[in-house]
This record gives sequence, structure tokens and C-alpha cells, in this order.
Amino acid sequence: MRILLSVLYPVLSITVFGLYPSMTIGPKEGWQVYSSAQDTDGRCICTVVAPEQNLCSRDAKGRQLRQLLEKVQNMSQSIEVLNLRTQRDFQYVMKMENQMKGLQTTLRQIEDDRKTIITRNFQELKNKMDELQPLIPVLEQYKTDAQLISSFKEEIRNLSMVLTAIQEEMGAYDYDELYQRVLRLDSRLHNCMGKLTCGKLMKITGPVTIKTSGTRFGAWMTDPQASQRNNRVWYMDSYTNSKIVREYKTMDDFVANVVSRTYNLPFKWEGTGHVAYNGSLYYNKYQSNIIVKYSFETGRVLAQRALEYAGFHNTYPYSWGGYSDIDVMADELGMWVVYATNQNAGNIVIAQMDPDTLEVRKTWNTEYSRRNAGESFMICGTLYITNSHLTGAKVYYAYSTKTSSYEYTDIPFHNQYFHISMLAYNSRERHLYGWNNGHQVLFNVTLFHVIKTQDDS
Repeated sequence: MRILLSVLYPVLSITVFGLYPSMTIGPKEGWQVYSSAQDTDGRCICTVVAPEQNLCSRDAKGRQLRQLLEKVQNMSQSIEVLNLRTQRDFQYVMKMENQMKGLQTTLRQIEDDRKTIITRNFQELKNKMDELQPLIPVLEQYKTDAQLISSFKEEIRNLSMVLTAIQEEMGAYDYDELYQRVLRLDSRLHNCMGKLTCGKLMKITGPVTIKTSGTRFGAWMTDPQASQRNNRVWYMDSYTNSKIVREYKTMDDFVANVVSRTYNLPFKWEGTGHVAYNGSLYYNKYQSNIIVKYSFETGRVLAQRALEYAGFHNTYPYSWGGYSDIDVMADELGMWVVYATNQNAGNIVIAQMDPDTLEVRKTWNTEYSRRNAGESFMICGTLYITNSHLTGAKVYYAYSTKTSSYEYTDIPFHNQYFHISMLAYNSRERHLYGWNNGHQVLFNVTLFHVIKTQDDS
């Protein structure tokens, strides 16, 4: 395990992959890449590779392996001592067995010629032979046991070799020490991540299917503003005619369908463009262009505001319909709402919104028709638009609010279940949450970053 950091230039371009430490997706044991960075030539300059948290958080498996190996080694030593003693006694037993067989032969000869022997002496020898006779099967069993001990010794030797190989494969470090190293590296990694400016989307990988539930359309989310210990999941099935929001304490509970709380919203919603942000739910009120802010803690509406000129109720929806006219989003720079107006000829409008008052701070008019967009999401102040909600969809258009300019892109992603009705970016986890034809999925994103240095203004 190592982390390699190099100072290459005053401004250094690297690529950093999305992190999801709160839930391991994939194999539950083994080593994983927590984060990786590379320069523009593809050289790796910042990599953290470590055992998964469940492998070293309490060091259970490593400790069990060490204890098992110690027991095997102790057994091996005991077997070795027993084997030496057995071999020594075995030589004596073999000698004794030969003597008994010789005595038995002599007795037979004497018995054949007993007429020449005094009857008293013969009877004495016969009595001794009768006493020794039961020892013969014992000696036979002893020889069998000696062979078993030898076989057992070989098995112990083989098992010890296997356990030693497993220990070497798991690593030479003591796992208590290894866990402390992981913690130190994690701290250094987060310091490194803190120096990164907002990134540009380069690649989308996945998806990973978390669950299959609900109708074809819906939304699910976590709060990007929540603490790392707060991993609540919210679930909103369907795109209309519902007010029920289900809450799950963790992603594991979500998968197991263990509902912790149910909210009955005061108003029905439209579309699937909802967002959980800093403890509140933001959504489009049914049959209106009004945005509602609903507190999960108090169960009350904290604010609501109409979007001026915004189309609603399938006036300017995404290509899949579903009253998806208004899409509320959040990224590293705050809260946004994406919609369309007659004034902008049905093309997409981006508005930056105050999360407390829902007041629109600034708007940007794009030239991309909202009805031709499959879905869209914000990352670092840039709106990324897909050209379809069906198979073959890709991120086709990107509009930067920083430069008020756009570019055409070609970033494919796998529409595994053929119909996307929700796509939202979570800046805390650097994942895209998706609702894919009744499947709740996660996409990983690769962002292109620029490291800030003290020389930067």
C-alpha cells in the first residue's frame, strides 16, 4: 500500500474518480482502489489502494487467521514430539513382538515334545504365554496408530503451508498497524481532494443496480449536504398523483426494504426532478410551476415560490414526458433548477436558486430544446444534457454557467434497462443516481480536475 504524490507544475491537471466509502459495491472482501489521480499523460501520481473497511476495521479475519496458524503450529510441534516418542517406542514394540512370536514358536515345539519336559515347567511357560497373548492385537493396533500419526503429521504440515501462504497473500503488515496506516492515508487523501477545483465530466461508468422496485418512473436520493455518518435514503415512486415519501436509515436498509419513516407531503409532486438538500426536500408542486421546500425534520413546508414563465404539466417535459418540466438539482456550487419558457422558445433555462428562500439569483438561457433532452444534471456549475432517455443515450451537450458558453460532447453511458426517467448528481459521493425502468441504479463519474496551488490567484 502506498500513496505517491508529486509536484509537477504550478497548475497540475489530474483525473479523480468518484468515491463511495459508505457502501462497498462489488466484492465484499479484498483490496480496492479508494481513489486515483493521473496527469494529462496518463501517469499515476496519486493512488490509494487499501483493504476494504470491513476487512481491517476490527481486524477480525486477520486475527482469526493468526490464531488459527498459531494453533496449527502448536499442534505440529505436539505431533512432532509424539512422533519421536512413537518411533522410539515402536522400535521397542517391534522387538517385543518378535520375542513373543519366537516364544510362541518355542512353546509349540515344547508342546510337541512335552513328554520329555517336566509337566510343571511346561505349565509355567504356558501361563506366561497366556498372559502375553492379549498383547498381540494391542501391538497390531499400535502399529496402525503409528501410521495414522505419521499421516496426521503430513496433513498438519500441508495445512500449515496453506495458512502461511494465505497470510502472505493478505499482507505482511500487522492489521492493527495496517488500519492505522489506512486512516492516515485517508486523511492525506482528503487533504489532497480539498485542493481540487471543480471538475469537468470525462466519463460515466456503470451502472450498479442497487434495487429493483416501484413503477417505471420515480426518484431516489441521498442528501449531499448530510454528514458522512448520515446515509439516509429517500424514495419517491411514480412521477405524479402521489404524496408519499419513504425514508431508509441506510443504503442497506433501502436494499432490504426496511422503512424507517414515511412522510405524507402536503402537496402532490410532478415529474422526478426532486432533490434532498441540507435536510429538506425540494420538488415541483402538482399542476404548477411552484417549487416547494419541505423539512424532513419538522414535516412542514418551509418555503414555496413560483418560477416565472416556467412551463409545467407536460408543456416542456424531457423526451420521456412524465410532467418532467421542472428539474431541481444540487451540485458543489449550490442549488439549481432547470426548466423551459416560451420566452426562450422552449429551450432549456438554468437558474441558480437560493436554497432558503427559493429566490432565483441568476438565469442562463441555452439553445437546447428541452423536449429533445433525455435527462440532465449539474456538476460544478455545468449542465450536462443527454440526447435521449432510451438505448444509445449519451451526454451530448454541456453548458457552463461560469463562462456562459456551451460545447457538444460525446460521453456514452450504459442505459442497462432501456428507459431513464431520472438522473441526478450527488456531489458528496460523486455518483449519478438513476431510475432506470423500475431499477434504482448508480453511475460512477470521472472528473477532470485542476490542482490549486499557492501561486494561483
